[in-house]
Amino acid sequence: MGFVQLSQALIAVLALRPAMIAALPAPEPVPSPPGVPSASTARSELAALTVAAQGSQDGYSRDKFPHWITQSGSCDTRDVVLKRDGTNVVQSSSGCTTTSGTWVSPYDGATWTASSDVDIDHLVPLSNAWKSGASAWTTADRQAFANDLTHPQLLAVTDNVNESKGDKGPEEWKPPLTSYYCTYAEMWVKVKTVYNLTITSDEKSALSDMLDTC
Repeated sequence: MGFVQLSQALIAVLALRPAMIAALPAPEPVPSPPGVPSASTARSELAALTVAAQGSQDGYSRDKFPHWITQSGSCDTRDVVLKRDGTNVVQSSSGCTTTSGTWVSPYDGATWTASSDVDIDHLVPLSNAWKSGASAWTTADRQAFANDLTHPQLLAVTDNVNESKGDKGPEEWKPPLTSYYCTYAEMWVKVKTVYNLTITSDEKSALSDMLDTC
């Protein structure tokens, strides 16, 4: 192929690029939990949180935070979050069992079509809450915290990413996607503020750094 023919072929390929790009499917939207504050609000709320050493783990059990409770009909909290955070979610006609859908995990950007690959994460882990004030709550208060659909406390995420997080705070674990640091910190601060939970100095420093990415 001569130079002229090669140039013409290259021009033809470049001319096709906009159409090729336009033909690509749009990425699935990342779900946005309710009640996420602005970065400026989160910074103000972070400054107002009480800094204290974590309390004791003594007496802690996940059973002290009853979940997943029935929300309506036969739908429990997990069912509701799967429906809220997914797209094209199909649930059984006889109840709320999820049969199919698409979920984009905000922590790592992975897309899943099987609900078995998705965990519902307690943003502020139950153990962390216990050690930062929830040990003094009533069971009813702990149940409300563990099933909170009003604030950004529950998210549908990749199961093994949730397992890697465990009960760690932001000083020990952050989402794999650095682009989600800002939102993660905004949500964490909001939940700690709503429930009047304390934070450690290392936790506060980590959250401040994450908010600097906003």
